[in-house]
Amino acid sequence: MGPSGDKGDKGDTGLDGPSGLKGKPGTTCDCGRYRKVVGQLDVNVSKLRNAVKFVKNVILGLKETEERYYLLVKDPKRFREASMNCKLRGGSLAMPKTSNTNRLMADYVSQAGLTRVYIGVQAQSKDAGGTSSYVYADSSPLQGFASWSPDDDLHIHTNSTCVELLSTGTWGHVECEATMFFICEFPKSRRRGGGRGTPGLAAS
Repeated sequence: MGPSGDKGDKGDTGLDGPSGLKGKPGTTCDCGRYRKVVGQLDVNVSKLRNAVKFVKNVILGLKETEERYYLLVKDPKRFREASMNCKLRGGSLAMPKTSNTNRLMADYVSQAGLTRVYIGVQAQSKDAGGTSSYVYADSSPLQGFASWSPDDDLHIHTNSTCVELLSTGTWGHVECEATMFFICEFPKSRRRGGGRGTPGLAAS
């Protein structure tokens, strides 16, 4: 057998074959619809944020700073009971450690139509001269700030070792067995992304 020859010329086109079956319809990008859904989600998230803010500020009457929430509890209790109530809620009796916090709490009391509430300050002991030293609810001593009323002389009584905050922003001594409303404070979470919500804030 000899070597292969050159490639021949292209032949004529054959007859058309029968048409195939109709294919399935293709999919189109519904990008506009998805954009609309995402936009609605943004609106819903915004509404939810406003709803949470409404619950905190209006229904619960909650006040807050960058670091803490404050809740006025309108359930008269003695000092020890008030302190325990705040702990059961996940917080402590409010401790006004700065003038700004003290003013916020005083305004809170005033806006609620009250004149006085328990705060987390209490006499710890008396020195040789009979003068009491005071500590916050977290056992830290009063340092740098106090707002004692110049007219308050009830501290001379043995049982007046607890402290009340007046709507004027001043502190007064009061007997721990007295029953009155109180303010609890709750620390905000330090985790990135915001607070951990409003723990333990159910009314009384």
